[in-house]
Amino acid sequence: MKIELHCHTNISDCPLSIDEVLELALAHEVTHLAITNHDTMKGLEEAIEKGKRYGIEVIPGIEMSGFDFERGRRVHILGYYMEPGHEAIETVCQPIMNKRHSASEKMVERLVDAGYEITWERCKEFAHGGTGVYKQHIMHALMEAGYTDSIYGPLYKKLFHRGKNGENPGIAFIPMEYMDAKTAVEAIRLAGGVPVLAHPGQYGNFEMVPDLVDVGLQGIEVWHPLHHREHEKQAQQLAEKYDLIMTGGSDFHGNYGEQPVLIGSRSPGRKTFEALQARKERTAKGQ
Repeated sequence: MKIELHCHTNISDCPLSIDEVLELALAHEVTHLAITNHDTMKGLEEAIEKGKRYGIEVIPGIEMSGFDFERGRRVHILGYYMEPGHEAIETVCQPIMNKRHSASEKMVERLVDAGYEITWERCKEFAHGGTGVYKQHIMHALMEAGYTDSIYGPLYKKLFHRGKNGENPGIAFIPMEYMDAKTAVEAIRLAGGVPVLAHPGQYGNFEMVPDLVDVGLQGIEVWHPLHHREHEKQAQQLAEKYDLIMTGGSDFHGNYGEQPVLIGSRSPGRKTFEALQARKERTAKGQ
């Protein structure tokens, strides 16, 4: 049993369609695949049906964009087994998707004003079929125009960096407003799902775990491409302390990823899958 619990498609910020992701998962012997696009459950019912044709069990998932306002840090919350289209998720996620798309349009306007020969229309073409334009789509347009040879690299850092202490940010940097991470956990629980803290080592979210547990956090992502051994150790210790499921995933984004990863390369194994199912049943019973 090979399980992938963190994977994106072209519905958010990966260039590959559901079918292309499933074909790749099949080639790498993935048997259970959670599709966790950013802030949307769009396409999940379709993916579940398509997965049956590939012999892959598709787990309905999401990755919600939250924030720790006390510490000023981004926080991503993964959710599994929610009811697709549930109002609790749609209500908090739709505004974020709208803001992201609007911010991307302003980013492109700034780049065009600065002399970069790209168009908003081309960025939208790269994002076709998804929920809006991401920075990766803008970078794809810049790559096509010959300004860079990679999504992430010197140009990305130059254009989109926040700036030290908010001073001298990149010309295309536009701050985003995210929901409170606790709200994301609560929404996933209301939708019948199992909320898991994503890659806490990447954003420095370990200190927020007690607050998230208080509102229903059920798991923590231990194994992730951007986690080193110390991150894994901290996550495992918190999982033991708060009775959290230890999960893992490749955070697959295809060519839009921060680094090359193989789908299914951070499989947490059968024990994690069974634990997720057990928590799902407990949630369904209101426990």
